[in-house]
Amino acid sequence: MRSRTPKRSRIAVAVLASAALLAGCGSGGFDGVYTMPLPGGADLGDRPYRVKVLFKDVLDLVPQAGVKVNDVAVGKVERIDLAPDGWTAEVTVAVNGDVVLPGNSVAKLRQSALLGEKYVELAKPAQGADEGRLADGTVIPVDRTNRNPEVEEVFGALSLLLNGGGVAQLQNISKELDAALEGNEPEIRSLLTNVNTLVTELDGHKAEITRALDGVNRLGGTLNTQKDQIAGVLDELEPGLKVLSDQRTQLVTLLQSLDELSGVAVDTVDKSKADLVADLKALSPTLQKLAEAGTNLPNAFQLLLTYPFPDSAVDGIKGDYTNLYANIDLNLGNIVDNLGSSRQGLLPGIPGLDGKPLPSLPLPLPNLPVPGVGTGTGLGDLLGGLLGGGR
Repeated sequence: MRSRTPKRSRIAVAVLASAALLAGCGSGGFDGVYTMPLPGGADLGDRPYRVKVLFKDVLDLVPQAGVKVNDVAVGKVERIDLAPDGWTAEVTVAVNGDVVLPGNSVAKLRQSALLGEKYVELAKPAQGADEGRLADGTVIPVDRTNRNPEVEEVFGALSLLLNGGGVAQLQNISKELDAALEGNEPEIRSLLTNVNTLVTELDGHKAEITRALDGVNRLGGTLNTQKDQIAGVLDELEPGLKVLSDQRTQLVTLLQSLDELSGVAVDTVDKSKADLVADLKALSPTLQKLAEAGTNLPNAFQLLLTYPFPDSAVDGIKGDYTNLYANIDLNLGNIVDNLGSSRQGLLPGIPGLDGKPLPSLPLPLPNLPVPGVGTGTGLGDLLGGLLGGGR
């Protein structure tokens, strides 16, 4: 025969259990529950090290949750606190001391199943080389942590798409597209071909496009460094623009007058076109002869200003004097012959200087008396001395 617990005893046990539960909750109750070890937890070993991981959002992660590496439990979550910045969550995890991870490891918030518990996964960086070693007191910043989307978030987004999105309009959109494309297949095909050509050309010139963008970037940087000067220039332009605005009427009048002047100038050129063409034709022989003269004309101008000395005579000038070597023929007979050989006389009416030959003089010349010279000295003696002879 089985004994039964009296009803009054069962009520007492329930009251005691409730009191114990309420007492646990009242004296830091849930903290006490969080500190209770979970069955099947990771083995931390004798020398675990602790790492702080910063998350933007830890969702419903709780203390005593697992820490895994490659789906193997290597530690647990000890504390979840608010970071000093007041915006991020600081999760303190304890990891088995035998687990070796690089110092630039990443942390992810994972879920064991669709509706399973959350845990922290530690892993090596996907890109880049390993740096250092994860040790006690290491902090994994926010830029190396992330989390998977929640099931509730996926369902919420799907609900928004199905209810408030455009899914219901897909049929109408499809019908409108079919109506727009029907009968325009060649044009659409040509458009797609042109788009393909455009994209190909852009891809072929991507280096030039990149250089152009880099140039624009450098220009923007230069303008940014000179923004004070640009602002000063713009500020100084304001008075000038104000003057132009005040003189707008005068400027318009000036432009109108220039328009009338251009009309008069065109009419003048049209009327004098024939004379201008004739003048240019008449000038053509002169220009042709100047072209044929070549370098003779500039060489003549070079000597004209220093005649009878060329430019090379400057090299002979030493200070305020120059050396001059000259052969002067004072033979009167040669001088007379030279003067008489000219076709046109230097002084018309004077014998010997009018271009006509001198009459032959009888040699030796008679000694005609010369006044003022002295007695016994005749003209023949004087000319003979000048001609290099003598009595």
